[in-house]
Amino acid sequence: MNLTLIGYRATGKTTLARLLAERLGWDWIDADVEIERVAGKTIARIFAEDGEPAFRDIEAGVIAELAGRPNLVIAAGGGAPLREASRRAIRAHGRVVWLRASPETIHARMIGDATTASRRPNLTDRGPLDEIRHLLSAREPAYRAAAHLAVDTEGKPPEALVEEILVQLAMSPSGGAGA
Repeated sequence: MNLTLIGYRATGKTTLARLLAERLGWDWIDADVEIERVAGKTIARIFAEDGEPAFRDIEAGVIAELAGRPNLVIAAGGGAPLREASRRAIRAHGRVVWLRASPETIHARMIGDATTASRRPNLTDRGPLDEIRHLLSAREPAYRAAAHLAVDTEGKPPEALVEEILVQLAMSPSGGAGA
């Protein structure tokens, strides 16, 4: 069993993956970091040199491999659930939590993250806030189809979110789902 966190970028997936792994006594991984390791270049370079379809192919392979590992908390990339095969893989091997936030909160968090511009390409030619709104709307069905649980991250400290997720999923630090 593992636990996969999905949602748009800047919804807290990496922060919460680390904290959840600590609580559960599991390992954790940021799928975007693993994609960059496998590809030997940044996500921005993959998009620029190879295009989004090539990136999504790499991402699907990484997600399938990670989903099969036991006792792992995975911070999936924002678009990972777009492919049905990825949704099936993460659901088949554990629990999936969709982290949500408003477009305005996501935008503010992205502005505050110095690595966003260098590592994450814009996916449309829209302005940042309009792109967030557009992609959230387009991705919602995939997120909904993948998730066992949806959690609103607005205004909640990470530690409270970890507790909420563990309680909602009835997971214990012993390594599995509770009764």
